[in-house]
Amino acid sequence: MIDIQSTIQQTLAETLVELYGPDATNLPTALQATRKEFEGSFTVVTFPYTRIAKAKPEAIGQQLGELLTERVEHISGFNVIKGFLNLVVSDAYWIDFMRGMYKDAQFGRQPAKEERVMVEFSSPNTNKPLHLGHIRNILLGWSTSQLLQAAGYDVVKVQIINDRGIAICKSMLAWKLFGNGETPESTNTKPDHFVGQYYVRFEAEYQKEYKAWQATPEGQAVYATKAKEGQSPEAFFKAYSKTGYFNTHSQLGAQAKDLLLRWEAGDQEVVDLWTKMNGWVYEGFEATYDRLGVDFDKLYYESQTYKLGKDMIDTGLQKEVFHTREDGSIYADLTDVKLSEKTLMRSDGTSIYITQDLGTARLRYDDFGAKRMVYVVADEQNHHFATLFELLKRLEEPYAEGLYHLSYGMVDLPDGKMKSREGTVVDADDLMAEVVNEARLASAERETTSDLTEDEREAIVEMIGLAALKFFIIKVGPSKRMVFNPKEAVDLQGQTGPYVQNAYVRTQAVWRKAGERSLDKLSKYTALETIEREIIQQMHEFPTLIQEAAENYDPSLMANYCYELAKNFHRFWHDHSILNAEEDGAADFRLALCQAVGNVLKTGMNLLGIDMPDRM
Repeated sequence: MIDIQSTIQQTLAETLVELYGPDATNLPTALQATRKEFEGSFTVVTFPYTRIAKAKPEAIGQQLGELLTERVEHISGFNVIKGFLNLVVSDAYWIDFMRGMYKDAQFGRQPAKEERVMVEFSSPNTNKPLHLGHIRNILLGWSTSQLLQAAGYDVVKVQIINDRGIAICKSMLAWKLFGNGETPESTNTKPDHFVGQYYVRFEAEYQKEYKAWQATPEGQAVYATKAKEGQSPEAFFKAYSKTGYFNTHSQLGAQAKDLLLRWEAGDQEVVDLWTKMNGWVYEGFEATYDRLGVDFDKLYYESQTYKLGKDMIDTGLQKEVFHTREDGSIYADLTDVKLSEKTLMRSDGTSIYITQDLGTARLRYDDFGAKRMVYVVADEQNHHFATLFELLKRLEEPYAEGLYHLSYGMVDLPDGKMKSREGTVVDADDLMAEVVNEARLASAERETTSDLTEDEREAIVEMIGLAALKFFIIKVGPSKRMVFNPKEAVDLQGQTGPYVQNAYVRTQAVWRKAGERSLDKLSKYTALETIEREIIQQMHEFPTLIQEAAENYDPSLMANYCYELAKNFHRFWHDHSILNAEEDGAADFRLALCQAVGNVLKTGMNLLGIDMPDRM
């Protein structure tokens, strides 16, 4: 079957050259969907043609409309509204299209492109459980990887686990000092939550120590000598807590730093403790990922990569891309691209975080050969990734032009930011349990699944609850900062995942009621209702939408597409009879339409990591 959109664009391009000569070769021929208040399927914007045509946009539209109607088989009419030429595509085309795709459960997926893309997401620290902020990262990374795969790419999903550093040592120290040998098993606590409690415990003990120190002669002397003129004790000590006190005076800080030094030196006792506590966290992470329906093709660990990149620094010095300061530190001058001077190696020869990232990028390329790498990281790291990508370009790495930072806005709660060390985060596990329980309550009220077994009902409840959570987060464009309101997230009405799921359930319910049916009268239906035409046009856009969402790394496009298709289907369901339709062939056609909508909704939502129940 012809692709009407491509045919119109090709004919339009040829017609423009015929009318206006070779200078019209590069004029834009992109089509827009016609606005609902006007008749038509596709719209050509004629304003860009006025200069070369030396005519008003309305006159250009009229001339092009007549020629395209004559030359493109399935254009049945047109209208011109100012500079917009609205083309009407015949019902015969839409009916033929729907008949050709309604059985195809893979409709929309693109053929293989033989190009590999790597997507890095999640990448948590091993001192605390996954939380709401991680959920947005994970859902963006997972759905982006699925969209890229559906667009034909060979996708590799990876994460780098931040399993070393002072934060991990804080949890280790707190367990040593206050744990009394307890374990996740002995306390019946999910393992990553167990370790996270000790990260919070360290902060609580640290603040107690710090508050007591402030009243000592030493603390008062520090305030007297270091405070800015007019700075209150409260303001000074609040600012001095993070680095000054921790690095210079704190006994807990000194013990945590000692653990880090001993770990780096390979002290067996410390390494054994680190291995045990990280093992607990990995066990907890795996359970959370499993419930979210997420997996990875390869895991990288900071403990194995933090020394990487030093050879790349040597290469940069040889190429005179990097330079050495008088104190021996190595840096790159990026001021010519409006970035700052970036230190890459300290004067004592130790590397910093970006040095590790340079080495990890090279390692991943050596492992998988992917020339496109997508980093899913919050927008707080925009400058870091701009710097990293510029450094890799200057080092002439073969994958440097294919790097992309999928920068997303942070997630706040209605009452402000979350703070892991203070225990004010919304844990991923608690959040999933909350939305699933809300779905359970709503399902009990409807009693539409009372004939199913308890296990079957619980599986449906799980799908509905996780759909509510995932859709709420994914429907927001990645670049936007968002406020997560648990009450809104668990609302099962409106622009929600369960609303879309319900549309799919209806497509399955009507087929259960229809039983075995051959649809042998499908071809007799020849005149579409307006809502049927709109639904078919929406499905016609699905392959293009997959490609657009993948290339823009924006799963929200798919979420909102699924919602709009579901909304139209609900309207169709309400306004038109299906099995009892009186028009000749209408029942068979509408059953086919239901099957097509069900396939598209299931594929689209699955690409977002959302399962679709047959009942709810």
